[in-house]
Amino acid sequence: MTAMTVTADRTKFLRLALTADAVITGVNGLAYLAAAGLLSDLLGPSTGLLRGIGAFLLVYGLAVGFLASRPAVPVTGTKAVIALNVTWAVASVAAVVTGVATFTTAGAVWAILQALTVLGFAELQVMGLRKAR
Repeated sequence: MTAMTVTADRTKFLRLALTADAVITGVNGLAYLAAAGLLSDLLGPSTGLLRGIGAFLLVYGLAVGFLASRPAVPVTGTKAVIALNVTWAVASVAAVVTGVATFTTAGAVWAILQALTVLGFAELQVMGLRKAR
């Protein structure tokens, strides 16, 4: 019983980091899906692109939430989430720099802030993995 408590205590931070990522990502995905027209005018990318991103984010958020809910948080799955978060952040900055997503100024600022948030989640998840050892 004590070993289970220690294990649960050791993964608490990691679970919290994954759960926060899942919730924020899922809400963001729902917003892109529900308000693509409004957000397109504000941020710049087309409604189709925003809906596609929204669908991806919703599914990704559900997957991260599922990972966080497992009795034992899989290390490999967590490392994949971290890698995907870093990739997302780099791709977001690249989209702003190259102009490929035709961001408005507000959209460019949003994309950079989003990239920083996602990198923050990745860092928290790395810290959570270390604490879980």
